[in-house]
Amino acid sequence: MQRRTFNFALAGIALAATAPLVHAQAWPEKPIRMVVAQPAGSGPDSIARLLGEQLSHKWKQSIVVDNKPGGQNAIGAQAAARSPADGYNFYFATSAALVTNPYLFKSLPYDPLKDFAPVGMIGRVPFVLAVNTASPAKTLQDFVAEMKANPGKVTVANEGPKTFGGMMTRLFASQLGVQVNSVPYVSIGAAVTETVGGQTEAVMGDVPALIQMIKAGRLRPIAVTTAKRVSGLEAVPSIADAIPGFDYAGFMAIVAPAGTPAAAIQRFNRDLDSVLSDKEMAAKLLAVGPITEGAGTPEQMAAFLQAEHARWSKLTKDIGILPE
Repeated sequence: MQRRTFNFALAGIALAATAPLVHAQAWPEKPIRMVVAQPAGSGPDSIARLLGEQLSHKWKQSIVVDNKPGGQNAIGAQAAARSPADGYNFYFATSAALVTNPYLFKSLPYDPLKDFAPVGMIGRVPFVLAVNTASPAKTLQDFVAEMKANPGKVTVANEGPKTFGGMMTRLFASQLGVQVNSVPYVSIGAAVTETVGGQTEAVMGDVPALIQMIKAGRLRPIAVTTAKRVSGLEAVPSIADAIPGFDYAGFMAIVAPAGTPAAAIQRFNRDLDSVLSDKEMAAKLLAVGPITEGAGTPEQMAAFLQAEHARWSKLTKDIGILPE
């Protein structure tokens, strides 16, 4: 009788130990909602749907993209943060939502570090500084010399002072000790159009937004914001050539509401990494946005976010951006 009782106890322990594994294998058992803080048809939306299609094949469950644009990503981030932490709600996030917003706004309806659990990285989005083809600047060095010779007169288009492109423009000028006329536009598309048309001399924007005009010969790229050269723009030097250590890029990632079951996060992370590791998928992503190196682990992403917060806190202070 004692031996039988002992065996039952062992069986119970084994069953309890395998319960999380069984749950992980069963997930997902219903459709998954993915909040995107940009409108339908935008770059992030296209990427979310592309990844969602591949993941839905793996999981045999549909992924419903829920677009909630506006408020510098705050509307979507808040909606995602307040979603049930049941393993069926996730947020397709950008660097603005997860890192830079707290240093630009005095108050936010969400806390990027406390309200979300990291799931996995999608990739980095390099920015590029490009000039109108009529510009006398053929190289980064030419452009710097022009800014020094004409303080405050050289125009650089971007999406505004509190966007990634706007902050890169100010940081670039600040670290070189030059003055630049940063011209804000309502969208990167408008900034590109105005630069191509000659209303501004240069534009600072993400590579996907500028690449077609660059390939068409209507914009001349002179520098990228990442320390490494960018695929498709291998001949374009880095701003780090002029400013050692300069290495900035936007990023895209998946997070979940805080408290989401670890089993769901681990399964999502594993399968996201599998999708991103596919060469064909990586090429498709590169054509519309991020450069991927796989999803990493949730722990690696958490460490990355902590480091980015420290870096951007210093950056915004260095270039005089105060929360409003």
